[in-house]
Amino acid sequence: MPNVQRVTEKVFQSPSKYIQGPAAIKNAAKYLAPLGKAPLLIADTIVYEIAGKSLTAALEQGGFKVTRGVFGGEASNQEIQRLSVIGQSSGVDFVIALGGGKTSDTAKATADQLKLEVAVLPTTASTDAPCSALSVLYHPNGEFAQYSFFMKNPSIVLVDTSVIVRAPPRFLASGIGDALATNVEARAVRNSLNFGKGLPTEVSAAIGQKCEEILFKYGRQAVEANKAQAITPAFEAVVEANTLLSGLGFESGGLAAAHAIYDAFTAIDDHNLHQFMHGEKVAFGTICQLILDGASTAELERYMELMRSVGLPITLAQLGIPNVTDEQLRSVARLACAPEETIWNLDRVLSDDIVFNAIKGADAAGRDYESKVAGR
Repeated sequence: MPNVQRVTEKVFQSPSKYIQGPAAIKNAAKYLAPLGKAPLLIADTIVYEIAGKSLTAALEQGGFKVTRGVFGGEASNQEIQRLSVIGQSSGVDFVIALGGGKTSDTAKATADQLKLEVAVLPTTASTDAPCSALSVLYHPNGEFAQYSFFMKNPSIVLVDTSVIVRAPPRFLASGIGDALATNVEARAVRNSLNFGKGLPTEVSAAIGQKCEEILFKYGRQAVEANKAQAITPAFEAVVEANTLLSGLGFESGGLAAAHAIYDAFTAIDDHNLHQFMHGEKVAFGTICQLILDGASTAELERYMELMRSVGLPITLAQLGIPNVTDEQLRSVARLACAPEETIWNLDRVLSDDIVFNAIKGADAAGRDYESKVAGR
């Protein structure tokens, strides 16, 4: 339950430095030099070809000795241990994450194991993982395993928008889905402890509100710019909202039902569902959160309109599980209500049955909105 320890201190935490712009990788040596000269670069093979070679060249030109650690694809304890061995044997002095959310989470955990600083260079704006002092870890089969918490946030987050804009627009839209949950969840858990084990500050609330404001103002425009590979002010603003504002907002503001339901959905053994990205599933979880919050139809439709405009799913069928059974959804509700889940940050009566009905209600609201739009 919220704040059973009766903590009165407010806590805000963040990366030491955040840099964003279209030439960030070219200038990486300048920004990363304070961390060391012998990094372990963690990136998958695809990302290495897209951005890793140019990053390595820029760093080597600046006198760095780069050790490559090939990311295997899943943020698991097994992968962290494997990469930690590479780092230990190579004598690296800091860690670089180059890639998406799972790469970032793996690199942060690897750096923690090695007791080194970490710089995160995201190649998509699909999650708010880069800025946080935690990793979401999974079993090798992709099922959610645990949150892993660290003493400090990444030292540097370096976002090259000329790389981000080359990613498929679906990634930016997924980041919007993840970021939309930030303010919805944070405003519902103002009296609960955040990930820093303190109460949310006023600035964390303001960040969550600003994040949501940018998404509604520029979200669709940014996705359209992404389709044209155009780095526009709207695109830059949404990349910042997805990465920095959402990252600071969720960590210092707190999570609730939207992410708990996302975590639980990872346990459904359905290939179609697992094809969907983190933020796409969180978007549906946000509708569930709004249902639990007693949101009006007008407010629900405001969020669903934005989600729909950028291609985010608002029904279970759009999540690839049109024939999901009540038994499966009750299992999701049960897992969302596991003792350590973030849903318990909500200061209200909750049960498996209440969450099950919220999921069913969210799907019904989404289907009703689709019918309403189709009839216009």
